Amino acid sequence: MMNFLNTFRKDEDGAVTVDWVVLTAAVVGLAIAAYSTIETNANTLITAAGGAVAAENDF
Repeated sequence: MMNFLNTFRKDEDGAVTVDWVVLTAAVVGLAIAAYSTIETNANTLITAAGGAVAAENDF
């Protein structure tokens, strides 16, 4: 039983899995934040460009 407990205590497979899960969650979170920022700025740019084109056509 002591041998099993010592082996279990020294085994790092679970810690490595937790590290990968945390890193993956961080990457996904950053990707979502980047997408949100790009989408907002793209919509603003499209609206401004549409307004400029509409203003040119009012002549």
